Amino acid sequence: MKRVVIIEDNEPLNEAFCAVINQSERFRIAGSYFNCESALAQLSQDKPDVVLMDIQLPGMDGVTGTKMIKKQWPTALVVIITVFEDSSYVFDALCAGATGYLTKNLSSARLIEALEEAVEGGAPMSMNIAKMVVGSFRKNHESILSERETEVITLLAQGKSYKSIGDTLFISRNTIKFHIKNIYEKLQVNSREMAIREASEKRYI
Repeated sequence: MKRVVIIEDNEPLNEAFCAVINQSERFRIAGSYFNCESALAQLSQDKPDVVLMDIQLPGMDGVTGTKMIKKQWPTALVVIITVFEDSSYVFDALCAGATGYLTKNLSSARLIEALEEAVEGGAPMSMNIAKMVVGSFRKNHESILSERETEVITLLAQGKSYKSIGDTLFISRNTIKFHIKNIYEKLQVNSREMAIREASEKRYI
């Protein structure tokens, strides 16, 4: 049996994941926690093969938690499971040592399948996340835009409003305007349409 630790602060969801995993043939819950601090304190006793990790948690966030777990228990495979598909979260988590990145709307069967993939040496990812990772390799990594400017122009290209961009990136309307002004200057354009076209042609997005 492979040992699984869950770190998820949504109690009903935590319980649901535990139930699904304990009903599987290959996996059992070794520990279930609502924050990283509690999980880290029990890590040497739980001896997890796989850790299912939320991103936004009370106290220590999931990215920092992933780093700490990999430091204390290097053999543990950390699979992020979250509502966020934002590129900065994805790459921060993967750089921190996460093996996979899933979204919480996955089915019970897909959850077990993802755990199987992880312990067999794979990197389980939701379809949208996998597309994002593949897409990043196609981008021009010599971009003159900062990471945040790239996020803003990408969301603009998707037709998002200022409010939607602000909600996604947790920034104010004024900050969005500041980034757009810088984007226009760097791309030497003076409209949203021109900025999107220029960024697309140069493979900045």
